[in-house]
Amino acid sequence: MPSGPLEIFALLVFAHMLADYPLQGAFLANAKNRWAPVPGVPWYQAMAAHTIIHGGLVFLVTGSLILGLAETVLHALIDDAKCRKLISYNVDQALHIGCKLAWVVIAFTLSPA
Repeated sequence: MPSGPLEIFALLVFAHMLADYPLQGAFLANAKNRWAPVPGVPWYQAMAAHTIIHGGLVFLVTGSLILGLAETVLHALIDDAKCRKLISYNVDQALHIGCKLAWVVIAFTLSPA
């Protein structure tokens, strides 16, 4: 089982790529956008599904429910900013990876050794 910060970071990045690409798909990518909604689909349900997948994976990798919840909330805020065109796709991805780095720092700084 991975235990070092670099290994955990690598797993978090892997989980992010898995959740943002094959597990998101075109449907969630489009349906989560409240500014250009898919007719008949509540955008907030699609956003919740997408961000809970991310939060769940962070929880599974780190073992921290708090970090999983933080990921869910921050991922939603970042994706919403992208959908509103306040940030670019590249900034969106950089912020997501930055969150993964923050989770590792928090996990290894605050966890009892």
